[in-house]
Amino acid sequence: MNELQERMVAQSNDLITSVAKMDKTPLKIFELAVSFIDTANPPKDNLIYLSKQELFSFFDVSDNDKHSRFKKAVEKMQKQAFFQIKEEKDKGFSFKSIVPIPFVEWNDYNDEVKIEFSQHIMPYLVDMKKNFTQYAITDIMDLNSKYSIILYKWLSMYFNQFEKYEFKNNRTQKQLDSYRNPRIDISELRLITDTVDVYKDNRDFFKSMVDKATEEINRFTHFNVSYDKIKKGRSIVEIQFHIEKKVNWKDEEYKRNDETATLSIEQKQEKNDILFAQGIANTYTVKLLTANLITGLDMTNQETIIGLSKHVYPLYDEIVLHYGEKALSDHLGYVSDHMINFNSSKKNIVKYLAVSAQQYLDNGVGNVVKEKNEQVAKEKTKRSKPVKKAPEWSNANYVDESTEEEKQRFAELQRNMRK
Repeated sequence: MNELQERMVAQSNDLITSVAKMDKTPLKIFELAVSFIDTANPPKDNLIYLSKQELFSFFDVSDNDKHSRFKKAVEKMQKQAFFQIKEEKDKGFSFKSIVPIPFVEWNDYNDEVKIEFSQHIMPYLVDMKKNFTQYAITDIMDLNSKYSIILYKWLSMYFNQFEKYEFKNNRTQKQLDSYRNPRIDISELRLITDTVDVYKDNRDFFKSMVDKATEEINRFTHFNVSYDKIKKGRSIVEIQFHIEKKVNWKDEEYKRNDETATLSIEQKQEKNDILFAQGIANTYTVKLLTANLITGLDMTNQETIIGLSKHVYPLYDEIVLHYGEKALSDHLGYVSDHMINFNSSKKNIVKYLAVSAQQYLDNGVGNVVKEKNEQVAKEKTKRSKPVKKAPEWSNANYVDESTEEEKQRFAELQRNMRK
């Protein structure tokens, strides 16, 4: 199971916004198979191999009927399951219907399952130069409906954009907000979830599809999701989703490193109370408070303090270890001076500080300090050099106060020099 927890899924955005004409199980088999693709080294002959043990662990199946159930799911996937892909071209749109996995082979004498992807689906799984989305396969694992899977992937597509550009300067705040709070027409959401002819009454659509999907996503993935209904007149025409990441904000760390996953609610709370107390007592917490990088309100937030302890303070340890306390103080001062546009109500202070520290480390703190010292030395050298003053007589307001005798002596000296 540990190997499975390391896997990520990468898919083209065109595939994510396509219509998945399949049930939950075939869709999850497809997602699991995609997680075995190394996009840097695409599989030869479009073949990947996984084990039955991994397959059954993913579906949490342990009964005696698991083999026959898997066989039925594969048969259904090959006979009924396909993607309807709509792509924008120069002159309009092109439409494709692709059966993603036409060939599956296994036997009863070993653990191997061979899966062959369609050559037509492969470009959407390996050509990751632009417009693709990546997410943890473990987030998909516990989702119990195809609607939850489809909506989760669609939300990931937008939130990945938010994370990609959050700390860069090539997106406006309005664009960042649109990534974090994406809107979608009801008709488009019905299309990609394949519910055009299902739950025709909007009340049923929200109750049976939207509400259940968001509830599952909040429970089983690293997202906390809410939404607003956007009306035009009396009709609901759009949905605006609001996406937040939980404290464990790195996809690859969520669930994989969750030490409290097997604890009871009481044990989790006790462990969190201890981590919170340790975080409050940490000297870095005092430094952040002194530098105005966190507030008194942050100090009362258990998730924030625990998140700082897990994700930020180890980076500060690294800065101090390699470059000293002053380098950390310089870094905190720099971050504090450049937090003008930070809105604590909308952004994750844990991630902001962690990314800032990592960028500082990646750029080479030692080089930064060295360059700064060299610049200071240059400035001192400039200031220490004697400055040549212009002669007083070059000034337009200069008044010659020499006596007549001094003037005659100077004139005689000039004549002797010309001889």
